[in-house]
Amino acid sequence: MTQTAVIAGVGPGLGASIARTFAANGCNVALFARSEDYIEALADDLPDSGDGLAVPTDLQDVAAIESSFETVRETYGSVDILVNHASAAAWKGLTDISLEEFETAWEVNARGAFVCSREAIDDMLATGGGTIIFTGATSAVRSLGGTIGFTAAKFAARGMAMDIAQEFGPEGIHVAHVVLDGQIDTPDLRTRDPERDPDTLLDPDSIAETYWHLVEQDDHSTQPFEVHLTNGPQNTEFM
Repeated sequence: MTQTAVIAGVGPGLGASIARTFAANGCNVALFARSEDYIEALADDLPDSGDGLAVPTDLQDVAAIESSFETVRETYGSVDILVNHASAAAWKGLTDISLEEFETAWEVNARGAFVCSREAIDDMLATGGGTIIFTGATSAVRSLGGTIGFTAAKFAARGMAMDIAQEFGPEGIHVAHVVLDGQIDTPDLRTRDPERDPDTLLDPDSIAETYWHLVEQDDHSTQPFEVHLTNGPQNTEFM
């Protein structure tokens, strides 16, 4: 049976890699992002084994998220997989960050993931199972100092992931939180730092394969909740 996946927060890099990987494995993939032109082009370019749907969505807008899920249901039916991948950050500390910047990080990373998860969970309960994956970061498990908005929002998202896993794991819904401990290789990063050693970056295609493995891991006795991904030769916070 074809699975329907929502990727909430898609851009060049990991979001695009997740979309391509899931489509290559036969999924219908709905792409949520504000960048309409980009997600429409990506939806048209996904592997033919799956199907793509561009759904322009402001993940700070609760009503927009709810409407986008209705669009997905009208096109593909129930949602089987959700990847809460959206991220917003102001790299500032307590006395430098504005209230607006702090709230933006929370609205995207935390509230957006909450609304997406609430929308998807009803579909998953009705069909007897599903997968929700949260994209986390080093800041989701330890403070780095000077990034209070991002850290607070990522801690919140990790806590939600834990709570949803505890509440709905017995209902056959696998919830996982992926800690990305390092910088992801993206076209924008390469443009800004063309001399950067690729061995010090996380490969988005490899990460996407890990996400797909989490979807496939449907044996309740061995389902991982948290996966830490590091970039090998580069020093990390956990190794």
